[in-house]
Amino acid sequence: MSEKNEIYDESQIQVLEGLEAVRKRPGMYIGSTGTRGLHHLVYEIVDNSIDEALAGYCSHIKVIVHKDNSVTVSDDGRGMPVGIHHKMKKPTVEVIMTILHAGGKFGGGAYRVSGGLHGVGASVVNALSETCEVEVKTEGHIWKQTYHRGKVASPFEKIGDSEDHGTRIYFKPDPEIFEDIEYDYDTLSQRLRELAFLNKGIKIQLTDERNDKNELFHYEGGLKSFVSYLNRNKEVVFKEPIYVEGSTDNNYSVEIALQYNDGYNESIFSFANNIHTIEGGTHLAGFKTALTRVINDYAKKFGYLKENDKNLSGEDIREGLTAVVSVKLTEPQFEGQTKTKLGNTEVRGIVDSIISERVSNYLEENPQIGKLVIDKALVASRAREAAKKAREITRRKSVLESTSLPGKLADCSSKDAEECEIYIVEGDSAGGSAKQGRNRQFQAILPLRGKIMNVEKQRIDKILNSEEIKAMATAFGGGIGKDFDVSKLRYHKIIIMTDADVDGAHIRTLILTFFYRYMTELIAEGHVFIAQPPLYKVSKARKEYYAYSDKELDDVLQNVGGKDKSTDIQRYKGLGEMNPEQLWETTMNPDQRTLIKVNIEDAMAADEIFTILMGDKVDPRRKFIEENATKVVNLDI
Repeated sequence: MSEKNEIYDESQIQVLEGLEAVRKRPGMYIGSTGTRGLHHLVYEIVDNSIDEALAGYCSHIKVIVHKDNSVTVSDDGRGMPVGIHHKMKKPTVEVIMTILHAGGKFGGGAYRVSGGLHGVGASVVNALSETCEVEVKTEGHIWKQTYHRGKVASPFEKIGDSEDHGTRIYFKPDPEIFEDIEYDYDTLSQRLRELAFLNKGIKIQLTDERNDKNELFHYEGGLKSFVSYLNRNKEVVFKEPIYVEGSTDNNYSVEIALQYNDGYNESIFSFANNIHTIEGGTHLAGFKTALTRVINDYAKKFGYLKENDKNLSGEDIREGLTAVVSVKLTEPQFEGQTKTKLGNTEVRGIVDSIISERVSNYLEENPQIGKLVIDKALVASRAREAAKKAREITRRKSVLESTSLPGKLADCSSKDAEECEIYIVEGDSAGGSAKQGRNRQFQAILPLRGKIMNVEKQRIDKILNSEEIKAMATAFGGGIGKDFDVSKLRYHKIIIMTDADVDGAHIRTLILTFFYRYMTELIAEGHVFIAQPPLYKVSKARKEYYAYSDKELDDVLQNVGGKDKSTDIQRYKGLGEMNPEQLWETTMNPDQRTLIKVNIEDAMAADEIFTILMGDKVDPRRKFIEENATKVVNLDI
C-alpha cells in the first residue's frame, strides 16, 4: 500500500468549495467546539502527515504543544506543492490552506490511501485558528505564508534555502470559537501512540512545553506491539500475539493481530485508513466470521470436537480475545459523517479470505497455540451452556410469578420509561430515607445489600447467580449480556447514589464495571448517572446551607459572614445521616440536584481502566493509584 506515487504538485490539488461556512458552523467540520473539537485540530494536521507516510515519503512527525496552547506539527515529507494552482491562479499552498476540500485526497492521484476527515484538514484548522503559519521546504528552498482567522495575512514567499524537505504548520486555536483552548497531554498522546501502532515504523514525537513532557512513539512491531500494549495489564494465554497480513493487487491491505488473555471479555478494535471505526463494519464482520470458522475447522481436524459435537460459537471463541483489525483501502465508504462504521461490502470477503488462509496456516504450524485457544473456547462453551440454563430459569420464573420485580424494589407509579428514574442505593438505611423522600410518581428505589460481585473476575454463569445483579437486571427490564435490549428499559435514568466515602466509591466502581461489561448500551446511550450528595451542611442563624466540595464550603462560610460560635458544620459520612426531606432537597429533587452523566469517550481507555482497577494484577493498580493519588479529594480517612 505504500508504493510511492511520484507526482505531487499543483495539478493534483482539486478544489470543491469555499471556506466561509466553517467559522459559522464549526461543529459540522470538527464535531464540536468543546474539548473533542479542539484536539481534532491537531489530528487533522497530523493525518495529512500520515497520508504522506502512507504514500511512502514521510518517516518522522513532530507535534509540539507550546506554553500558550498553540501547536506546531512538522514532518519530513515532500512538502506541499509550491507552484501556482492551474485553476485558481494563486499559490497552491494558499489554495490548500484557505479553500475547503482543496487537497490531494479527492482525485486519487496524490494519495491512494487517506485518513483525514474527508480531506478538509488544513483549511478547517486555518479557519478556526486565531493565527496560522505554513512553512514548506522543497526543491532547495523554504517558503512561508501566514493567516489570521482563515484569511491571508502575508503573501506566499520564498524566505531562504534548505536541502531538507517537509511541511511545518503552526496554529493557535481561536478563543472566539472554542469553549476552552487547553490541550490535554494524555488525550493527544493516546491518539498519536495509536497512529504509531497502526503505521509500523513511523516515528511520532510529542513535546509539551507547558510541563516539559516528551515522548517518542515508534513501533517496528506495529499491530503486534499494539495488542501487547492493550494486554499489558492482563495475564496472557500465550506470549507472542498472532499477526497476519495480506493485500489484493494495490487497492486493499489487511493487517490483524490477536492474543488471548485469561479474562472473560472480548476487546476487538477495528480501524479503516487509521480511523477508529467504533461501530465496526464489514472488516470487523469478515474477521469475526473467519475466526469462528477457522477455529471450528481446526478443532474438528485435530479431534478437539467430535463429528456430532456442536460447533463452538463466535462468543465462545472470542472470550478473552484482544485483537486489532486494520484495513487500508482507496475508496472507503463510511456510514455517516462521523466515520464510525465501514460500509464497503467487498471488504468483508477480502478480510475473511486473508484471515481464513493465514490464521489456519499459523495454527497448523503452531499446534501448541492452537491447543491453548481451543481449550479456552471449550471451557467458555461449557460456561455459556450453564449461563443459558440460568437465563431460562430466570425467564420461566418471570412468566410464572405474579410479579417478577425484586421484592426490595420500591417502584414508581408511572409506566412512562422516559420520565422514570431508578436510584440504586447501598443498604437499608439509605434505602429507607430515599424511599420516604422520593417523588413516588417517577422515582423508584433499589437498595443493594453491600458490595456486589466484581464481574471483571467472573464468568457469566456465576454472575447470573448473584442475587444483587439479578435484582438490577430484573428491575431495569432490559436483560443482561448478549440478551440486553436498551429499548426494553423501564427507566431512562439509572442513578447510582452511594456514600461519599471510600466504600461508596468502591461500590460505585463495582456497579459501573457490571454496566460496562454486560449492559454497555446503558452507558453508551446516556442512561447512567451518579448522584452528588452534599459533603457538608452548614447551619447558621436558623438557616441551612449545603456544600458539595471543600471549595463550596469555603464559599458558603464566606457568604454567611465567616465561621464563628453560632456556625455548625456537619460532615456527612453517609446518606443514612440525612433525613428524607434533606435527601430530597439536596440529591433527588430534579430542580436542585446535581447529577454526573457517565459516558464512554473512548472505549479503549475505559476497557483499560476497568482492567486495571478490577482485574487480577496488583502492580498496574498500585501504579495507577500512585499516579492519580494527588487528584483525589474527600478521601475518607
